[in-house]
Amino acid sequence: MFHIFQYQPLRVITQKSLSSMCLKLMLSRPVAFAQIWKSWFSSHSLLGKKNIILMGPPGAGKTTTGRIVGQKLDCPVIDIDDDVLETTWNMSVSEKLQDVGYEEFLEEEGKALLKFSASGSVISLSGSNPMHSAGMQHIKKNGIVVYLDVPTRVIMSRLKSKEMDRIVGLSPGISLKDVLQFRKQFYKRWFDIRVLCGGDVAAEVVAEKVIDAVKRYQDSELETFVSTRSSRSGKSTEEDSHKLYFSDVVTQGLALDGGLFVPERGLPKFTAEEWQGLIEVTYIERAQVILERCIHPADIPASKLAEIIEIAYGENFSCSKVAPVRHLAGNQFLLELFHGPTASFKDFALQLVPHLFAYCIPRSCNYLILVATSGDTGSAVLDGFSRLNDTDKQRIALVNFFPEDGVSPIQKSQMIGCQKENAWSVGVKSDFDFCQTAIKQIFTNSDFTGFLTVEYGTALAAANSINWARLLPQIVYHASAYLDLVHQGIISFGSPVDICIPTGNFGNMLAAFYAKMMGIPIRKCICASNENNVLTDFIRTGVYDLRGRKLISSFSPAVDILKSSNLERYLHLIANEDGQLVTQLFNQLENQGHFQLRKDLLGKLQQDLVAGWCSDEDCLAAIHSVYSTTGYILDTHTAVAKVVADRLQDRTCPIIISSTAHYSKFAPAILRALRIAEINQNPLSQLHLLSSYSALPPIHWGLLETLKKTGNGDHQVCAADMNVLMSHIETLIQNHFM
Repeated sequence: MFHIFQYQPLRVITQKSLSSMCLKLMLSRPVAFAQIWKSWFSSHSLLGKKNIILMGPPGAGKTTTGRIVGQKLDCPVIDIDDDVLETTWNMSVSEKLQDVGYEEFLEEEGKALLKFSASGSVISLSGSNPMHSAGMQHIKKNGIVVYLDVPTRVIMSRLKSKEMDRIVGLSPGISLKDVLQFRKQFYKRWFDIRVLCGGDVAAEVVAEKVIDAVKRYQDSELETFVSTRSSRSGKSTEEDSHKLYFSDVVTQGLALDGGLFVPERGLPKFTAEEWQGLIEVTYIERAQVILERCIHPADIPASKLAEIIEIAYGENFSCSKVAPVRHLAGNQFLLELFHGPTASFKDFALQLVPHLFAYCIPRSCNYLILVATSGDTGSAVLDGFSRLNDTDKQRIALVNFFPEDGVSPIQKSQMIGCQKENAWSVGVKSDFDFCQTAIKQIFTNSDFTGFLTVEYGTALAAANSINWARLLPQIVYHASAYLDLVHQGIISFGSPVDICIPTGNFGNMLAAFYAKMMGIPIRKCICASNENNVLTDFIRTGVYDLRGRKLISSFSPAVDILKSSNLERYLHLIANEDGQLVTQLFNQLENQGHFQLRKDLLGKLQQDLVAGWCSDEDCLAAIHSVYSTTGYILDTHTAVAKVVADRLQDRTCPIIISSTAHYSKFAPAILRALRIAEINQNPLSQLHLLSSYSALPPIHWGLLETLKKTGNGDHQVCAADMNVLMSHIETLIQNHFM
């Protein structure tokens, strides 16, 4: 009786017989009964009347995987090729294909799919089913489509030993690789969940991954967010008693208690086989796979996410590789992050986040995005939000606050030139730390935010790196850089690399650390600072001390920062998510200007991070030296990282230096480094002079075009006063939304 209960399909067991054997088992073996019933209920509640629909190329293992999944879930298994097509046609698939030809076969196959219906089953599609739109729309209505994503090289290897006469589209002049590549567009269109399947992964393992993926798809409760300052011992804030999801934290930006949002259960982890499956694919494909695992489909479906990623990176970047890795010298490699429209690494997040934001926000409210920038964020966020469609521009606007005298002339020209009908720049007579602190205070001022909502129907949101969505695209390019080194044959997968990043607000460094947590073999994360080296001191000593520190203007303004906001997320992580401790540390920093880590936490930190800094003189010397020996021009921030990397790396493994901006943005400093005696103060003239050097990389295309259009563009300037900033915000809301 136990054997029948465990293995016989439920559909052949009557309600009376099921009740009888349940009663006998419950009386004779109550513990075993409880375990079996829990397992049975879990598997059958997973499906209900829905189908699990396995989709993928020929050779992906759909049939074998489907049988195992069906056995594990104790439900019917249907193979479209064997159980539907060949039964309907009364001939084999290969015979039908030879009989009617490629196009007619697809039509006949689609018609058969349209007549098919099932519920509570595992269905294995044919490799060509997804190419018939109407048929897929029909079958997807009652199912969850799982894409078995197998690397093309693995599929080709598997199919070498199989008959090829069943593969639709294969013909003289059209290779198997061409067929597989062509079909990818259809698979990507229809799937709800992607399961990565490496070359040596057993079908049993793939089946478990399918079941886990379906469970995740059906339970968004698993992926909630908490504040870095939330209490674990009691309900202390509104967020502690209400679940928050990705779409919530994207729109809210900053937690109500002043903390930053982090995923409650941490980030997803990829196996080595899964990472290796991404070695040969494009940057856009890597981004989609990684972000699908970080964003629950209940927040953004995979198909919509793919559309957003394609918009962000498809045409807006001047390099087809999006984030190429270039050998510099010795064991040093540059991750070029400046090929986006505004010439800095900020474009990776800010070409993507506006579209994520527009999708996630409710349609019933207007939103004003507040941004503080030390330079590069400003033009990037203005450009990104100005690319929204006209409908979204009417309900989403942005104001960018920057230190009026704390950015380079070209950066300022960019921010002025990137202003559009829904995006404005405001210069503040102070430094970046004031701008950033002011925005945090505005968000936590419930009287002001409540007034804007009631009076104008407008909510505030953040697009700085304090917004969780800003970090995810940065994880992608750190992972992609490692995979590129593997693809180029520099290292084999599993070999370690070091990462060196010019670090100000700690977001870029945090993203690299997250990539490491997700399975990328990063050994050391090296933080590079300029003379505003409070972060370097903290990493070396565990003391974060702002007392007596004044911000120093440097040639690398994007890291002219004393308060590194994203450090809070990292400390929350190494402190085992102790929100009370994080609250205590950052309240002490705010009120007393300093805090000190416990010895055990400092030990954890120093296992992950090392740090150094360099002066402006060393920065310029590095630019001159690299250009003299290689013909390549570093920007000032990359030069800071280069100097620190030279000092701290041990040369036992490759080191990837993040080249976070194009040198064109800092032309006066670059010209000085190249020892040009007379420097014209006109930014456009400076770029023309730099272009005469025929250096690598060439002058940035987007920056040149923006400066040509800018001329003497206008922008608002205000005093460093909270009331003045809030008045500006209210006026902008009145002018745009009312």
